[in-house]
Amino acid sequence: MSNEFILQVPVFSDLANLAFTLRREVFVTEQGVPAEEELDAYDLTADHYVLVKDGTVVATTRVIHKEEGCKLSRFAVRKAERGHGVGGRLLAFVLADLKAKGKPRVFMSAQADKIGFYEKYGFHAYGDEYYECDILHRMMKNWDGD
Repeated sequence: MSNEFILQVPVFSDLANLAFTLRREVFVTEQGVPAEEELDAYDLTADHYVLVKDGTVVATTRVIHKEEGCKLSRFAVRKAERGHGVGGRLLAFVLADLKAKGKPRVFMSAQADKIGFYEKYGFHAYGDEYYECDILHRMMKNWDGD
């Protein structure tokens, strides 16, 4: 049985650095996102979450607090862990944590091929599809109305 836990971590921490390494693996190496676009100024003020399994960061995301709600971004799961529920466990934890903090409105710019995953957690797509870093995206949110 694996040892697994989920934490919100400070941006200047070893676990956040491991999360940034995972993001580079997923977005830069696998998906071809330019390295200079993967890390940005939002990383300094965002809430960072990691799922650690057997001592390794295997999933991560960040939450940017905005006036209209919380923006989920940079959601990444290590390739070997995909399809095993790791991403779902991290997403469910983050959504519950934000709700407990009185911030239930969450939105994101989702990669188009991941929309079905997010729909399972109450998100729905809106607006037109668009390209970001040559990857097709669509906006999603977990509330109705404006």
